[in-house]
Amino acid sequence: MPERNLEFGKYGARGLKGHEAVARRLDTLAHFVATPITQRRGLLARLHYLTRTAHARQAAREAGLVVTDATINKWLQGKRTPSKKSLQQIETAYRTVRRQNVARYLLARLNRAGRGTRVEFHPLNQSQVDRPRQRVVEYRTLNVRHWDRIVEAWAADDDQALDEAWVSGVVVDLGSQWGQYEYVTNIGFAA
Repeated sequence: MPERNLEFGKYGARGLKGHEAVARRLDTLAHFVATPITQRRGLLARLHYLTRTAHARQAAREAGLVVTDATINKWLQGKRTPSKKSLQQIETAYRTVRRQNVARYLLARLNRAGRGTRVEFHPLNQSQVDRPRQRVVEYRTLNVRHWDRIVEAWAADDDQALDEAWVSGVVVDLGSQWGQYEYVTNIGFAA
């Protein structure tokens, strides 16, 4: 794409890719368990989410949780504690299953029956860039009506697809200088 930044930060600009900010915001809307998995309460919350039904257990296995039901029951009863590898599997499976479960709900909220959701683009931080090299980049808003590809890529945890969906489906609609919004300090939207 013609406006893609090849050497972002070369002169001191700071920010993050827009699709990463969108993924963070969608993660916030998904309401993951806030208690760390290293605490008993956080571990139990994740395990209950992943094991409360046969369908949830199957989804957890497909997402990478490869332990027996007996082991899970011992974790739930407090007779054993998971290893670091198992904790990572539990966290990964939990986030994957949670994203899949809330994706349809988030998509309906964001699309709002074709009305879409207003998105705020907060420009990148140029405070460390020398004055002659600074761009004039301002705060922008845009109403995004089609979230399907974005939410689908987020639910699949596919960073490359999310970047492509975000840039080609949303950012280019900002006009001829859309490349200035490839990197941002924040992307804001409420759903």
